[in-house]
Amino acid sequence: MTEALVGFAVLLAFVFLRMPIAFAMGVVGFVGFAYLGDWNWLASTSMAGQRVITTAQNYGLSVVPLFILMGNLVSRAGLSSELYAASNAFLGHRKGGLSMATIVACGGFSAICGSSLATAATMSKVAMPPMRKYGYADSLSTASIAAGGTLGILIPPSVILVIYGLMTETSIRELFAAGFIPGLIGILFYLGAVQYVVWRDPAAGPRGERLNWAERLVALKGVWGTLILFGVVMGGIYGGVFTPTEAAGVGAGGALIIALMRRALTWRSLFETLAETSRTSATLFTVLIGALIFSSFVNRAGLPDALRDLVSSFDVAPMVVVVLILLVYIALGCVFESLSMLLLTIPVFFPLIESFGFHPVWFGIVVVVVTEISLITPPVGLNVFVLSGVLRDVSTATVFRGVTPFWCADILRLALLVMVPTISLFLPNMLYH
Repeated sequence: MTEALVGFAVLLAFVFLRMPIAFAMGVVGFVGFAYLGDWNWLASTSMAGQRVITTAQNYGLSVVPLFILMGNLVSRAGLSSELYAASNAFLGHRKGGLSMATIVACGGFSAICGSSLATAATMSKVAMPPMRKYGYADSLSTASIAAGGTLGILIPPSVILVIYGLMTETSIRELFAAGFIPGLIGILFYLGAVQYVVWRDPAAGPRGERLNWAERLVALKGVWGTLILFGVVMGGIYGGVFTPTEAAGVGAGGALIIALMRRALTWRSLFETLAETSRTSATLFTVLIGALIFSSFVNRAGLPDALRDLVSSFDVAPMVVVVLILLVYIALGCVFESLSMLLLTIPVFFPLIESFGFHPVWFGIVVVVVTEISLITPPVGLNVFVLSGVLRDVSTATVFRGVTPFWCADILRLALLVMVPTISLFLPNMLYH
């Protein structure tokens, strides 16, 4: 256990020295594994090489670049604008309506895109101009985009749920089913946060224009592509028509057809989309391989077993352990990127959770929700910094100040999911058991 703790300390030092976390985890795991084998570099090299090869050849991981490609093609097709227009048509006339429309549009876009950062970056360009036009406070406008963007990693299809499922050998289709209701609850709680802000300060979110039903129906015509694509992909998975990997291929193909029908692709833009997909996929695979090398070191050092024995010696209730783990995640979210945090901690915490008899699907949803929270938690809320990069005239302090009610809403949702596991497990149990 001591060796593992020293390894974590060295890893944190590397991260704070600005070493990319993928390489930091890989280096510490490689050297640590060799040290545990009396500096057997051959064994460490063999372990690292095996991790690289098995990850690259893992059929289940092919879902990752395909879902990323689907999201990139959807972005190219301009579906975000139509989603926002449709949401605004029904909600824009209310106090804070444009912010609520932004959150609903973020939920819809993230359901196809699967990336929180991409959702935040895209919706900032779509939603920010009309909110400024109607005099919305920058704190509320940017916070609704940053918070809405976090929905991307939970509402299926979700890349992070795929990676969790592969790391823990948990059914991906059950994870996708489990993420649906918590995702909807997240949207509702965020809408409640907007209402709280405009209740306290009505000037922060003035009413927009009210559209008649004919205009609303016209606005809905623009989202047919999103609805059909989501319905085919998720309906196919839930109905057992095809596997998540096959669904990813169908989704990418469907997104390509929609983009072509909208004439949103040229040969140049198609090449750029494929190149961007390749870069993102390569980054994710590099981080994953580094995490797997590090987890091999941690497991060999006996940290999961030692941690389980330590917890057992205190004789505390299993739910207390869960709460402590979630507090660790919230603390780590202040300094770590969400995916890196997940990959770093799952090898340590999952065996402990499994030994207490908790459902792996439920724990996966809880972990993803607490990871969502890290995206808007200071000082390293990545969604906040993405917005600050896109909106140069808005400070990070303004965004963090505005996002506080949304952060509180996320904490309430997390508490609800922890106390009532049935919320997460209802759909998986109904569909597959």
